[in-house]
Amino acid sequence: MFAISCVAYGSLTRNDVSKGCSMSSPIHSLQRWIKALRPTPPHLSAVAVHYESAPLDPLMAANYGRLYQQSPAVYLAVNRIVEAGALVPLNVFRVQGEERISIKNHPLERLLEHPNPFLSRFELLEQTLGFLELYGNAYWFIAGDAGGLPAEVWVLRPDRISIVPDAQRGVKGYVYEIDGQRIPLRAEEVVHFKRWHPGSDYYGLSALEAGRLSILSDRAMAQWNYNTFGQDNGVPAGIVNIQDFVSDSDFDRIQHEWRTSYGSGKRRTAFLRGGAVTWQNIGLQHSELDFLNGRKAQREEILNIFGIPAGLVSENATEANAKVAERMFIQHTLYPKLVRIAQKITQELLPFYPGEHVAAFEDIRPTDVQARLAEIQAAQQVMSINEIRQTYYALPTVVWGERPPNWTQPLQSSDPTPPVPSSLGEEGQSAKSVFEELAQWERFALRRLDKPQQRPRPFSVSLIPDEIAFEVSAGLLFAPDRETIKAVFAEARETLE
Repeated sequence: MFAISCVAYGSLTRNDVSKGCSMSSPIHSLQRWIKALRPTPPHLSAVAVHYESAPLDPLMAANYGRLYQQSPAVYLAVNRIVEAGALVPLNVFRVQGEERISIKNHPLERLLEHPNPFLSRFELLEQTLGFLELYGNAYWFIAGDAGGLPAEVWVLRPDRISIVPDAQRGVKGYVYEIDGQRIPLRAEEVVHFKRWHPGSDYYGLSALEAGRLSILSDRAMAQWNYNTFGQDNGVPAGIVNIQDFVSDSDFDRIQHEWRTSYGSGKRRTAFLRGGAVTWQNIGLQHSELDFLNGRKAQREEILNIFGIPAGLVSENATEANAKVAERMFIQHTLYPKLVRIAQKITQELLPFYPGEHVAAFEDIRPTDVQARLAEIQAAQQVMSINEIRQTYYALPTVVWGERPPNWTQPLQSSDPTPPVPSSLGEEGQSAKSVFEELAQWERFALRRLDKPQQRPRPFSVSLIPDEIAFEVSAGLLFAPDRETIKAVFAEARETLE
C-alpha cells in the first residue's frame, strides 16, 4: 500500500526499488505521500472551460416556475415544505473545544430577522426553500455596511443567475441577467445553496426534473378533463329517432318544437328519420379509463418525490397515520433541508464575524417519549443527577446533583422530619415558606410539561432541604405526565409533615 502511494503518478519500476522507495518505512512513505498532495485540484480548469459554454438553461428554469403555478400537487408539496421550514428558529453558537455555547441575539440572527426593507425572516426562508425545491438552487446577495459586515440579504431568482467558472477557485463570480442587462456579481457577494446534481458541477438538481413525467402526465389528465367539460363535451346528448317516415316540413316542425320545449344552448340532440340508423360510441369514458385512480396515483407519486407522506395530506388518514406521517415528514424531509441551509450559512456568512461560530436550526425532530424514558432510567445506574440533567434536559448542575438518582441518605435519628435551618426565623413561619416554595416548584414543573418545545430552565431552590430537593428532582426526571408530577410533590409534602 505504501509503495503504491510513493509512486502515485507512475508504475513501480526497478529504478524505484533500487532507490528504496518501495522498501522505505511505512511512516516515511506516508510522509512523502502527504507532501506530494497538490494544492489545487487539477480538474478545476477543465471543468471551468466545459461550463463556460453550458450555463443554466433559462427556458427550462422558467418552466419550473410555471409548473409550480399550474400543478396543484407541486404547489401543495412545495408550500408544505417552505412554510414549515420558515417557522423553525435559527440559532448561532460559539464553539469552544467540543462544546457549543448559545449566543443570544447574535448579529447574524438580527440580520436574518430583518434581512432587507422588503422581506421578513419568514419570507426570506420561504423563498430560499421554495427556490431550492423548484430549481435545485437558491441564491442570496449579501450587501455590506461601511465596515464590511453583512447589512442586508436579498434573494435572487435562480432563473436569472449564471455561474462564471474559474480555473483556480472554481467560481469566479455570477451574472444576474434581466431584460438584456447582464449584471456581474462577485463570488464573495453571493451565497449559493444547491442540491446535489449527478450531472453538473455547478448547478443543483430540481425535484421537478425527477418528477417531470409524473407532473406532465397529471397536467395532461387535468387538461383532458377540462377539455371534456369546458368545451361543451360534458353536456347531455341524445338522439330522437322517428320510426315512421315524415315529410320535410313535418321533420323541420318536430325539430323546432322539440328544441323549443326541451332543448337549450348546451343540450345536443340529433334527429333521425327511419329506424335503420343506429349510433355506436367508439370513445372511452372516464370510468373506462380509471381516470380518478390514475390522477390519484400521479398525485401520490409527485408528493413522494418531494418527500410528503400521503398521510399528511390525505382526508381519509386516521389520527395515528397522520401523526406518523408528520413525524416522517419532519425527520426525513424537513430537517435535512434545514441542515443544508444552516451549514451553508456557517460556511459563507459566519466567517464575517470574529470568533469560531456555527449556525444551526432548532432540532425539531420528534422523539419517542417511552424510549427516552427507558434510556434515562437505564442511565441512572451509571450517571449522576447532574450528568442526567445536562445530557437529557440541557439543565445546569446543582450542588446536590453529584449523587446518583437512586441514592438515599441514611437518617441520623429516628425522627424522619428533616431539620429546618434555624436562620429562617420562627419554625412555623419557616415550614410555611418551605411548603409555599414546594407548591411553587410544582406549578413550575406542570407548566414546563405543557410547553415541551421551550428550552427548559432550572427551578431555583432556596428553602427546601437538600434531601427533599434531591428526591423531588430525581422523581421529576422520570415523570412523563401531570399525575406522576403531582404524586412526586405529594410524597415530598408527606415527608415534610
